[in-house]
Amino acid sequence: MTNSPWRLARRADRMNPSVIREILKVTERPGIISFAGGLPSSKTFPVAEFDAACAKVLRDDPAGALQYAASEGFGPLRERVAEMLPWNVDPAQVLITTGSQQGLDLVAKVLIDANSKILVESPTYLGAVMAFIPMEPDVVSVASDEHGLIIDDLSTKAQDARFLYVLPNFQNPTGRTMSESRRAALSAFAAAQGLPLIEDNPYGDLWFDAPPPAPLTARNPDGCIYLGSFSKVLAPGLRLGFVVAPKAVYPKLLQAKQAADLHSPGFNQRMIAEVMKDGFLQRHVPTIRALYKSQRDAMLEALAQHFPDTPSQPDQSLTWNTPAGGMFLWACLPQGMSAVDFLPFAVDQGVAFVPGAPFYADHGDPRTLRLSFVTPSVDEIHQGVAALALAVKTYAATL
Repeated sequence: MTNSPWRLARRADRMNPSVIREILKVTERPGIISFAGGLPSSKTFPVAEFDAACAKVLRDDPAGALQYAASEGFGPLRERVAEMLPWNVDPAQVLITTGSQQGLDLVAKVLIDANSKILVESPTYLGAVMAFIPMEPDVVSVASDEHGLIIDDLSTKAQDARFLYVLPNFQNPTGRTMSESRRAALSAFAAAQGLPLIEDNPYGDLWFDAPPPAPLTARNPDGCIYLGSFSKVLAPGLRLGFVVAPKAVYPKLLQAKQAADLHSPGFNQRMIAEVMKDGFLQRHVPTIRALYKSQRDAMLEALAQHFPDTPSQPDQSLTWNTPAGGMFLWACLPQGMSAVDFLPFAVDQGVAFVPGAPFYADHGDPRTLRLSFVTPSVDEIHQGVAALALAVKTYAATL
């Protein structure tokens, strides 16, 4: 490229390919059982309902559906979003986005200056870090445990931070859920310190036995920006999400949206609004929960079977958590192992996963890995975990 006339912006140097997307290329090989992707199960897509909605939208309002539209989003859809949230939301605060990933990009553009400090959980969603990094922030990780973000560590790092990005429900990548006591403490601390919160909640409806505690935004709406998605409860291919923002920042998010893509697809918005009417989500989402719970249980059963607690073989053990909802399980290899180094051994056995280290903004634990349980069948889950166990033995023998 030495003779190229193209001069890249400095921020382009901070853009890197998604580790997950690169690993997904491996899963396209025939015979690979993938625990890698964060893809919803295609069994959950309401095809018949979208078929009917598509016909109705084109029959009733073809010009409106296929024309340019308002940047804020389709009015009836914004109203339905406001109605389904568990606190008082004015539809004028709702901005429809091209997937919730665009919401992260808009937040980055509006709130981050070069060298400004932002806070994230440890670990955190890789896609958020990818959205934030081009704006050249100083990304600081806040320690977390199985109950969520640790407030004592936050208190030592919060000064002068632009915001804290957090996923309280069935977090990607760990699957953990922030406890009610941590939410109350975090909300009180953030309000007292004037620390804005970016609450990302794409998985909150996917609980298995009991719904998670109330959102952080419900406790302090003026101090939070809330991101949601239709990808996990309807279909990701429509690429629609939403942002609920305080009046103090909404206009600038809207202007950033206008500069990015003018508006999200109006036809898709009308289809989702049509599908959502008459309480369809209240009937549909429980079927997703039941399916994902059965697949989580299958993975837990397979892990217990193939990685028994045997002190005589500590170098071949695996530890894992039990998520109460969502799509992911977080596991950890024995001391001295690396999930990145282990991945080729797993692929050789016909199974793939995502190493956990890329989900850390700094000082990632190389032993961690994310396992998605929602795309493979129950039989594939058992086969894949058996292959993982064999791969661990093969990998351990090389150390």
